[in-house]
Amino acid sequence: MTDARTAADWPTEVRLSARTYRYLDRASKLLGVGLVALGLEAGGDTLAGVTLGAVGVALALTTVFVRKDE
Repeated sequence: MTDARTAADWPTEVRLSARTYRYLDRASKLLGVGLVALGLEAGGDTLAGVTLGAVGVALALTTVFVRKDE
């Protein structure tokens, strides 16, 4: 028998120190912008370009859902 985790078992929020949050925020924004730029370079009207752009935007917005401890 396996010990399956349910949605109630997962943490509902992520908290980071202010310093860690700042580094994570900057890194995610830079990587996101880089992926969008690669998507535009690949061709904004191609599947690869759209995929890279969408992943870049999603990555750049990940820190919106993270709380920092103050």
